[in-house]
Amino acid sequence: MKGSEGRKLVILGVVLVVIDQIIKILVKTNMGLGEHFDVIGNWFKILFVENEGMAFGWAFGGKVGKLILSIFRICLCTALVFWIRSMCRKNAAARRDGQAAPIPAGVLVGLTLITAGAFGNIIDSLFYGVIWNYAPVLFGKVVDMFYFPLWTWPDWVPLLGGSIFFEPVFNFADSCVTVGAFYLILFQWKFFAKSED
Repeated sequence: MKGSEGRKLVILGVVLVVIDQIIKILVKTNMGLGEHFDVIGNWFKILFVENEGMAFGWAFGGKVGKLILSIFRICLCTALVFWIRSMCRKNAAARRDGQAAPIPAGVLVGLTLITAGAFGNIIDSLFYGVIWNYAPVLFGKVVDMFYFPLWTWPDWVPLLGGSIFFEPVFNFADSCVTVGAFYLILFQWKFFAKSED
């Protein structure tokens, strides 16, 4: 990506991926599977789990599903990189012509968060199985660790009684994707609505 805007986005993406990988490697090399410790009371824990599926530990159809998911992540990440690059070029061309940038910086940052998160989980799938000698390329498990069991529903609540309010365990990469997506939906929806016109 050319230009200072593109360089800043690359730096942001690299920093987010490095943070994600440092956290995952620290957890994987210092904790046993299923081991946990409290960070803030009983409602924020670091809990080491691995999953073969999608974000927040959701499953996705066995080995075939895992392969499809890994390939989909790679294709999505590649498409996002090219899209962000194209947007940065449009902004740079507009600035050269003395015009305002047509793509808001917030859109680019939100898309960079999503891309970095997807790439962080791609690294797990691509390399962790090979590095730790338990699966071939594309079949590695994603390392998750953030657990927020905020409360347990009272038994008398229909359908939810006895279950934990927020049970998924997730990682920093999942957080990047989620924050980026919600940010775009909540604060940048006008740009995407305008793009469809």
